[in-house]
Formats: sequence, C-alpha cells, structure tokens
Amino acid sequence: MTTHATALSSLPAWDKLYVAALFETDQSRIPSRIAEAEKAIVARARELFFSGADTIEEDQALDDALYALRALQNCLEMRSVA
Repeated sequence: MTTHATALSSLPAWDKLYVAALFETDQSRIPSRIAEAEKAIVARARELFFSGADTIEEDQALDDALYALRALQNCLEMRSVA
C-alpha cells in the first residue's frame, strides 16, 4: 500500500507544485502557488518541445494542469469580486 507522501515523492517537480496549488488551504498563498506551478509547467513544456521525443501523454497532462490552474485562478477572482 502506497502512502500519500510516497505517492507525492514520485511525481515530477511540476506535478508536485500543481498538487500543492490545488490543495493549498491558506487562501492568501494560493495565488503564489498557482504562479509557481504555472512557471514549472511552462518550463517542462519547453523542455519537451525541444527534446524531439514523443511526449503526447505528458503534453496532455501539462495542458490539463494549466487549464485546472486557470480555472482555480478564475474562481479566486470571482470570489474576490463578490
């Protein structure tokens, strides 16, 4: 049986930052967590682009993660306006 900590330790760096942003409980820290995760995701996407390897699955995971982070950011913005 895998523990939560063990599962997280096996994730790529960008994925760890993504998960940290999604599950941050301190509302004041969420925007910086999102920014950190987005930066890491974009950097990884660039690495994959220039690698020339077939990375369709990870490319899709990166796209999905960016989409989710942007949705979270939009929710935060909507909440601050209300």
